[in-house]
Amino acid sequence: MDSTAKAPPTPSGTSSRRRFLYGGVAAAAAAAGAGLAWWKYAPTQAPSNALDSFWSTSFQTPQGAALPMAAFRGKPLLINFWATWCPPCVEELPMIDAFYRQHAGNGWQVVGLALDQPSAVRSFLLRTPVTFPVGLGGLEGTELGRSLGNASGALPFSVVVSAVGGVLHRRMGRLTAGELAEWARQA
Repeated sequence: MDSTAKAPPTPSGTSSRRRFLYGGVAAAAAAAGAGLAWWKYAPTQAPSNALDSFWSTSFQTPQGAALPMAAFRGKPLLINFWATWCPPCVEELPMIDAFYRQHAGNGWQVVGLALDQPSAVRSFLLRTPVTFPVGLGGLEGTELGRSLGNASGALPFSVVVSAVGGVLHRRMGRLTAGELAEWARQA
């Protein structure tokens, strides 16, 4: 027998490596959970310059008119960042439109910022019209979303701004009817 050959690991060596591996995985999961909890439950006030930037921005509508964000100041506002190539975005638009139609009489406003090619947005809205205003966000809309808390740039992304101008809610991913109903009760 070769004296340089290593002996197979003992069960206790394998067991301690397994515990170390499980501990590392648990620590990583805890860190990820803590990060998610912070993002979800941390104070949602966006930096004032992000909202100042938002209110001073104007986007073009698919029809070519100006859509100044300052026009939405002073009432609760749901901002929805979306694109025609994003299935969850497309799925939630009819629900957001229904929310708008139901709550507009109570002062709620909705604006959709399409982060897509203008021609794709125009074609999409011909097939699937919405009653709330839509702006062509482009790169400026993507940067605005980042400044409001969407660091990854993923879609859909929604932000609720209070009547006094603070960010009340941020939601990455497809909205639910329950979330919209809860937000309507809180504002």
